[in-house]
Amino acid sequence: MTQRFALIDRDGTINEERHYLATPDEVALIPGSADALVRLRDLGFGIVVVTNQAEVGRGNLALAELGRINDRLRELLAENGARVDAIEVCPHRPEDGCDCRKPKPGMALRAAGRFGFAPDASVVIGDHLADLGMGRAIGATTILVRTGHGAEAEPKAGALADHVTDDLADAVTIIAALVGREP
Repeated sequence: MTQRFALIDRDGTINEERHYLATPDEVALIPGSADALVRLRDLGFGIVVVTNQAEVGRGNLALAELGRINDRLRELLAENGARVDAIEVCPHRPEDGCDCRKPKPGMALRAAGRFGFAPDASVVIGDHLADLGMGRAIGATTILVRTGHGAEAEPKAGALADHVTDDLADAVTIIAALVGREP
């Protein structure tokens, strides 16, 4: 059986939402998110972070600095016993028309090709409608978290969200129930 994967948004889902996170020093984990990733791994899931980063395309954030931000996220997770398999980034502006900017499925399909998982057997977790839209585009189970921008997105989520929950920890509890295992 192929390993199942969770595709998880970064800002507002794993780490605290910042208006255009620009430096590694600004990265702070949402309480409980690292433990949630550990539990998700214990359920047998691979984990890929999928993040739109239009500030790169706008010229406001260098790719090298984005790399340092993502490295800091990995460090903070590791300090708490968690790890991710990869961080997929869309560096394009919305008007660029790329195929990787959520809600389009490019990042998810890239990750599926890299790790050999079935996109429609994955779970997508995020705090934006675009996260849920990417999940719908690949046939995945979608979970909207109320952290970050999730609470304001919830009234508009409708059929895009299979589940709505308070945070990543609660999302993992839902996933455990879906796969019939205790986290």
